[in-house]
Amino acid sequence: MRDGGCNDCASAPAWSGCKRGSAGQAIGRSRGGLTTKILALTDALGNLIRFVLLPGQRHDLHGVEQLLEGVDLRALLADKAFDADWLKQRLLAQGCQVVIAQKSNRRAPLQIDMVVYRWQHLIENFFCKLKELMCIAMRSDKTDSSFAAVITLPPTAINSH
Repeated sequence: MRDGGCNDCASAPAWSGCKRGSAGQAIGRSRGGLTTKILALTDALGNLIRFVLLPGQRHDLHGVEQLLEGVDLRALLADKAFDADWLKQRLLAQGCQVVIAQKSNRRAPLQIDMVVYRWQHLIENFFCKLKELMCIAMRSDKTDSSFAAVITLPPTAINSH
């Protein structure tokens, strides 16, 4: 009787059809090489509420549905990457104040509250705190679950002080 291996024949092993590698680990090729995008949602104080990992080549709008799912917002402050009519219409229909920077090619610019827009620095501060840790800045973890754990822990330690 033979075991399940293919040591005596020239064919590929039985597990050769399984996907391995970084295909499902939110690692993608961008201009700078292999990267991962972190989409984060913070509260009014800059504390992490939720985040989504995307491969580096994906646009930010691909993860916004998952990021905003089940969250009741009063206002959303975002940068130009989130300037999409469908997103603004959805948030306005929910009664959310939308403060999103406009892309330069927008034909009909919308007015935004610049006083509220100044508070966008809180999300930038959150990312600056994350990037202080070398393991996050360099994505030293291979799997999404371990990388997500590394992203979750620093905000908890930072906010406890």
